[in-house]
Amino acid sequence: MTGLSQPGATVGGMTGRIKDMDRWLGDGGMELIGTVGGSFDDYGVDGEDLGWVSGSLVPTAVAGNPHGIVQAGVHALLLDAAMNFAINSALAGRDRTRATLEMKVETMRPAQVGEHYRLRGEVVRMARQVAYAEATVTDGVDRMVSRSTGTFLLYRPE
Repeated sequence: MTGLSQPGATVGGMTGRIKDMDRWLGDGGMELIGTVGGSFDDYGVDGEDLGWVSGSLVPTAVAGNPHGIVQAGVHALLLDAAMNFAINSALAGRDRTRATLEMKVETMRPAQVGEHYRLRGEVVRMARQVAYAEATVTDGVDRMVSRSTGTFLLYRPE
């Protein structure tokens, strides 16, 4: 973790954190993410106040088919969660994502149960009522394993 938890703190050109979401690190508040082997380990906002999250994936047996290949639905679960986490990290106060409106998932190569992968979610654009994000799963040599784009409905209490 970077340790940037001060709103507006800047280190190396990267803006820190808008809000403290440390309690969501690990399984993101969803037991299913931990069950399939996913974990979020850092988050923040960039210089344009667009959120990001990083994490890891070591797929467990429950994430794979009988041949040890991770199911596409597991990719979708983790990519959706990464995009949501990234968006929420860029929203102030009690603002948050309300729902995934649209999501596209692509798998480019198989992920194996027990192997190590990296997760990354990033906000592409934030509007008043919707946010656009993307997320990736990469292997140990930075090859794209899966990726996703999505549109999310925002909740912004007055």
